[in-house]
Amino acid sequence: MSTTVPFQPLPLDQAEIVYEYGPDSVPDPAVARGDVEEIRLTGSDFYPGTSRTIWIHRPAGLPSDVEAGVMFFNDGWWYLDPDGDVRGGTVLDNLSAAGAIPPVIGVFVDPGIRDEDGQAIKNRNVEYDAADSRYADFLIEDVLPLVRSRHRISENPSMRGICGGSSGGNAALTAAWNRPDAIGRVITFNASFAQMPHGNPYPKLLAEEPPRNLRVFVHAARRDLNWNRSEDNWFAENLETAAALARAGYDMRLVVGDGGHSPNHGGVLLPDALRWLWR
Repeated sequence: MSTTVPFQPLPLDQAEIVYEYGPDSVPDPAVARGDVEEIRLTGSDFYPGTSRTIWIHRPAGLPSDVEAGVMFFNDGWWYLDPDGDVRGGTVLDNLSAAGAIPPVIGVFVDPGIRDEDGQAIKNRNVEYDAADSRYADFLIEDVLPLVRSRHRISENPSMRGICGGSSGGNAALTAAWNRPDAIGRVITFNASFAQMPHGNPYPKLLAEEPPRNLRVFVHAARRDLNWNRSEDNWFAENLETAAALARAGYDMRLVVGDGGHSPNHGGVLLPDALRWLWR
């Protein structure tokens, strides 16, 4: 069956592109809001000396005996904020009510904060830009038990996903890449692969290593940082990662937008990205 896409004129000036949100990103008076529990997590064997806030979103009407999926969102509150650019809780409420995705518990995890000489220092880039398994291990060993103690969740990795943008985008792919035993679905919005300390590892890894059982949605921003330069080109690194996923035969989808390094387009895409991811 074919799908007809309505005509949309191509903007010629790419300097100031803002995408309009669809109905799934706006609260619907007919849809009950899910429950959100805020948890303060202090200390971690993976990130000693850090503290952070986690929000657990449970869709309204989810029966207690149903094994739900889990969707991690990096940059916690930024992705949950109903007045923000992504509006993850609102999107989950609307999609769940429509039956567009299976029952999914949203887990919105803020980056850690550590104290250095009395100053609060963000641990975001330490956690998100690394290429090792530490952040994934933190999610699985420190955060997931908090969810499991409150809700019945599936132990099937294909029922667990992760979403993030910018450095949170490469962190999402890195988490699933290193722990495919626990996370099987990925959304990356204008990921910062170019910012990883030793360069983007994924074109080489995807070409050389056995495939993981992953489904990956990749978004790239045409005017991302250094978009017209030969080095540290964030747009090109996303395209090269997507190409490597395609060459390796992954179940993947690439969407390219005309904007810059902004969460706007990713936020607009989130409802359909989740539909595709959980189809």
